Amino acid sequence: MRILGIETSCDDTSVAIYDEQRGLVFHSTLHQNHVHAKFKGIVPELAARSHLNQLLFLIKKIFLKYPLKQNTNVNNNGFHAIAYTIGPGLASSLLVGATIAGSISLALNIPCIFINHLEGHLLSVMLSSLEDPFPCLVLLVSGANTQLICAQSLGQYIILGNTRDDSAGNVFDYTAKLLDLGFPGGKKLSDLAQNGQSRKYIFPRPMTKYASLNFSFSGLKTHVRKIILNSSKSLQEKSNIARSLEEAIVETLIVKCELAIQKTNLKNFLVCGGVSANHLLRKRIKNLIQSYGGKCFFPKKKFCTDNAAMIAYTGFLKYKSGVFCRHPTIVVNPNLLINETII
Repeated sequence: MRILGIETSCDDTSVAIYDEQRGLVFHSTLHQNHVHAKFKGIVPELAARSHLNQLLFLIKKIFLKYPLKQNTNVNNNGFHAIAYTIGPGLASSLLVGATIAGSISLALNIPCIFINHLEGHLLSVMLSSLEDPFPCLVLLVSGANTQLICAQSLGQYIILGNTRDDSAGNVFDYTAKLLDLGFPGGKKLSDLAQNGQSRKYIFPRPMTKYASLNFSFSGLKTHVRKIILNSSKSLQEKSNIARSLEEAIVETLIVKCELAIQKTNLKNFLVCGGVSANHLLRKRIKNLIQSYGGKCFFPKKKFCTDNAAMIAYTGFLKYKSGVFCRHPTIVVNPNLLINETII
C-alpha cells in the first residue's frame, strides 16, 4: 500500500509518499521564507500563490520518480490513495492543496483521505518510532496552537486545555520580530537564548497559579514588548531577553503539563508541533516525565514543523481503518479542531 500526502496549511509546501512495506520513501518540503521575510510575517495571498507554483513542481518531481505504468493493479501509478490537509490553517493555502489533491484523485481514480493537520502533528512521532504511545497526554505547541490533549487511541482525542489568546509559538515569533532577528524567528530566538544570562529579566508565568489547564500568553507579549522598548539594542541584551522569555514560556508549559499528569494519572507523554524542537523544552519535559516514572515521545526535529510525511503517514493509518472518501472531494476547514469528526 502506498499513500501520497500533500501539506499546504500555512507557508510550507510539502509532498510525501508513505509505503506500507518501506515506510517513508519520498519527502520534500519547500519553504516560503524568501517570500514573506520582507513583511516580517506570512501574507496569505502570497502564500497561496507560492503553494500553487511549488506544489505543481513537487508533484511533477514525484511522477518523474514514480512514472505511470501500464498493466499494474493499482490504478496505473502505484498509489492507493491521496491524503491532504483540510485544516486548520489559512483558507487560501488549504484550498490550493485540496484542489490539486482532488484533481489527482479524479485523474488517477483513487480515493481522497482528509487529514486534520493537528492529528498529523500528534502522529508524527510514529514516523521515527513505531511504538504505540496510546493512551497518552499530548502537548501540542506550535505557532498557532498551544493545547493539552488526552489521546486515548487513534482518532479519540479530548482537549483538556487550550490557549485563550496567543500561542507559545506566536510569542516566540513576535519577540524575534521585535528583536530584528528576521523571519521566521522562533528558532533564531532559541539559538540567541543560549548566550543569554538566566533570569536577567523576570517575565510572568501566566495562569500558573490556577488549577486550570488553559493557557494565556497575550500578557507575556505585552510585557516583553515593554522590556524591549526600554532596553539597549546590544547583542548581549537581546540574548538576555531571549533567554528570560524562553525560560518563562517553558516553565509555564511545564507547570501545566505536571498539572495534567496529576489530573489524569497518565504517564505516557507526547510533545509535538514546531516548538517541540526547542532544546530547553525537551530537556525540561524529559526531566518531568522521568520524575513520574513515565515515558516521553518526541518527533524527530525534521518532522516538528509542517510536513507532508505526517500527512501521508496519518493517511496510511486512516486508509487501513477504512476512513476515506471514494470520490474526489475538495474539503477545507480553516478552524478545524483536533477532536472534530471530518467524515
